[in-house]
Amino acid sequence: MATLARAADFMWFPWLLGLFLLVGLYYSVRTGFFQLFGIRRWLGGTAGRLLRAGRRQGTGITRLQALTTALASTIGTGSVTGVATAIWFGGPGAVFWMWVSALLGMMTGCAEKILTLRWRQPGAGGWRGGPMYYIAAGMQSRFLAVWFSVACIGGALAGGGMIQTNAIVQSIHGAAGASRLWVGVAAAVLAGVILVGGIGRIARVSELLMPAMALLFLGSAAVVLWLCRDRLPGAFTLIVKSALSPKSAAGGVGAVAAVRYGVARGVFTNEAGMGSTAIAHANADTKDPGEQGLWGMFEVFFATLVVCTATALVILCAGVYDPTAGGAGTDVGVSLAADSFGRVLGQPGAWVVEASVVLFAFSSVLGWSFYGQTAMEWLFTGRWVKPTWLCAFLLACVWGSVAPSELVWQLVDLFSALMALPNLTALLFLSPQALNLLQKHLNS
Repeated sequence: MATLARAADFMWFPWLLGLFLLVGLYYSVRTGFFQLFGIRRWLGGTAGRLLRAGRRQGTGITRLQALTTALASTIGTGSVTGVATAIWFGGPGAVFWMWVSALLGMMTGCAEKILTLRWRQPGAGGWRGGPMYYIAAGMQSRFLAVWFSVACIGGALAGGGMIQTNAIVQSIHGAAGASRLWVGVAAAVLAGVILVGGIGRIARVSELLMPAMALLFLGSAAVVLWLCRDRLPGAFTLIVKSALSPKSAAGGVGAVAAVRYGVARGVFTNEAGMGSTAIAHANADTKDPGEQGLWGMFEVFFATLVVCTATALVILCAGVYDPTAGGAGTDVGVSLAADSFGRVLGQPGAWVVEASVVLFAFSSVLGWSFYGQTAMEWLFTGRWVKPTWLCAFLLACVWGSVAPSELVWQLVDLFSALMALPNLTALLFLSPQALNLLQKHLNS
């Protein structure tokens, strides 16, 4: 495990984190920071058209289903445990850098969705697309496309199957004392029933599950923040001061740790730059790549700037987190978030967090399974591919229920880095096409 940890740390900090920010900054500058100055255009073209986005117009799944399927994979354990650990190890300033990575990542996510629609291909029951398609066809690099596909398979097994099931098991085992193995088996069986229906069934379940998750978690967070509204100004001040201070009050944690954990957790929660969610968006029933790019922006905005910010503010306002504790007094992850909600709402608040983690994690299992299957189908052909992938993925879910969390997280970090490298390279190489298609949509 030590070797895996060193390899992941070497790839992520500072090289890969810097590359994520660089690519996002490049697209932001080239578009005149469209995510800020064009907010009326992209927000009106997405959230303002949610009902129309739910109507099928052609082949594939609706634009709303593409969005909810992508959000189902991104709004996973990172939205709760990821934010809590970012604050714990990086201090409140990590939230500021999470915002920065999300703002830049909105343009990265936009470019991914534009390119995936530009280079997608017809497939069984709809479309197939993603980084492996635009890398192979747009960059003419089969080597990097194979690299991404292999890394995506590993990322789906570790980040979609193992780590999410591990989170489900921890929540249910902690709340009810149920057997870890049997909870993992039950989760795998339930996921298998949905996954055998393909992207159509996954999209329909995600379309129903996402609004329920959002109402449960964000509604509860809104109540907490309303009751603690007098502490909100202090929380925002603490976030900004801690982000820019060479050495904050949080046990000696300074700006370097804030940047490291804030950017890393921001990337993990919205996946902009990794290329994974582009696989879901490839199935959208729209012919305009630029239009789907706007949905990619909204996806990052909602996953990080809305959901993760709500988690962070609850933790900082509830009175459980102590920035001077230096690692003592409370547990990291689900416990910190659950204790924060519970401090204000009582035991029902803690139950909301536990239930949200289970729902978030299970939705991620569904989305990531499709990503891994798409990557495997790009590498291999034959009727054996889908059942082989499904068996391997469900076995990974079961193994993740009993595997050490530290090992699983190290695998997630490693495969995520391996996915990001070829995808970020392609985003830079193909930027003229992505920017041209976005401008064409905005001028239409």
